[in-house]
Amino acid sequence: MNPQPKIARRVAITGAGVVSPLGFGLAETLESLRNGTDCVTPVTAFSVEKTRCKTAGQIPDSRLLEGRQSGRRDRRLHRASYMVIAALDELWSQTDGFKPGVVMVGTTSGGMTFGERFYRTLENGGCSASLIANYPPQKQIVDALEKFGLDAPAQVIANACASGTNAIGHAFSSIRAGQYQRVLAGGYDALSELVFVGFDSLQASTPEKCRPFDARRSGMVLGEGAALLALEELESAQRRGAEILAEIVGYGISTDNHHLTQPNPDGSGPRHAMEQALAGADLTPDQIGYINAHGTATAFNDAAEGKAIQQMFDGVPISSTKSMMGHSLGAAGAIEAIVGLLALQRQLLPPNINFREPDPELRLNIIANEARHAEFDCVLSNSFGFGGTNASIVLRKM
Repeated sequence: MNPQPKIARRVAITGAGVVSPLGFGLAETLESLRNGTDCVTPVTAFSVEKTRCKTAGQIPDSRLLEGRQSGRRDRRLHRASYMVIAALDELWSQTDGFKPGVVMVGTTSGGMTFGERFYRTLENGGCSASLIANYPPQKQIVDALEKFGLDAPAQVIANACASGTNAIGHAFSSIRAGQYQRVLAGGYDALSELVFVGFDSLQASTPEKCRPFDARRSGMVLGEGAALLALEELESAQRRGAEILAEIVGYGISTDNHHLTQPNPDGSGPRHAMEQALAGADLTPDQIGYINAHGTATAFNDAAEGKAIQQMFDGVPISSTKSMMGHSLGAAGAIEAIVGLLALQRQLLPPNINFREPDPELRLNIIANEARHAEFDCVLSNSFGFGGTNASIVLRKM
């Protein structure tokens, strides 16, 4: 007897929450995208006197911590925990009856700031239990789940700058395969002095404006934030009358195996990830109406990604919204998935700001400096990271 073929379930987005330099929540984020707001500002969290780069995309503590309680537990929470709590609070307000079977989140530095403080206290002969308690990268999502009374198990994916997209893609694949009916997925990362100085030491950061895909691009700026999506098997969501914001239809991953920090210059890694995502979605390249590029504004990354895009697509509008908010590492893919969601809902092409001069080596349709209106049904979002890790997802309008 032949086994019954497995049915690929459809995956709906039924809730979304975000906090980033672009704003608190979907409405503020949309307004920043429409206006092409430059949300990169001089660093205030720590001294940048000895670094080349002096700016980052930052979330003001004056808003992030304004609802913090005076109890000992709340005082001990890392600001990254408050980012996740803010994102989950917005998502929670949109959903009714959404109880995730599992939580899948991406992050890179996790409690890195606490690690810095911990080692500095050791030098002075002291140690704080709160520093040790907050160091694990899963602490921030656990704090948020406790805040909302959720006890779902949490899976943390730390796969460089592809982490947030990996988490969403893994959640999508799990629902599609019937392993879970509902998954809470996303990513988070907070600005960390150790990471900031590290990128500056690599000369990957720029002392100038972040100009993805520009001929004279000179490097990235860091950012921070958190974003979460409520993902659900479509028929289940429809049965309970949930609002369907969009559908995730494809996910692709690849690894360059080329260099510790540089992508393969031939663009093969990004291309394979995008090809997989399109194949999983049963779409052709001409059906993609907008690409939210990884676009860090480093010479090597933009060249490799740009080459892969021009090999696959003909004139599709492209932008890197990192030009507006910086690169939030493990949170980037999750925040940019929400950018893609808003683009679909509002039929908006977000801008690639600070763009002055096209790269003569890249034939790309860059959405330069100002948002545009367009009619399209599908968005491709890319996230690529150190070690040649690549991830792409496809969202479709409902």
